[in-house]
Amino acid sequence: MGDTMARIQISAETSTWLLQAKDFLYEARRLKPGPQRNDLRQTAKVLREIARLEAASEQASGRDWRQRTGSGDESTV
Repeated sequence: MGDTMARIQISAETSTWLLQAKDFLYEARRLKPGPQRNDLRQTAKVLREIARLEAASEQASGRDWRQRTGSGDESTV
């Protein structure tokens, strides 16, 4: 159960970054090809990378916490 809650929390945190990336891509698609469109697409790419790194960091800290406290299913660690 605790592991499920950790996944829900990670998902909620990263979804903000991913939603912002989606908005940037939507705006980029509305523009004609050019530097401004490329900038928006690059920004979306960076936001997706931040979301990925943050999720990995949250997962790692959750594993570290479970290992220190001895809680959770050790086979999933």
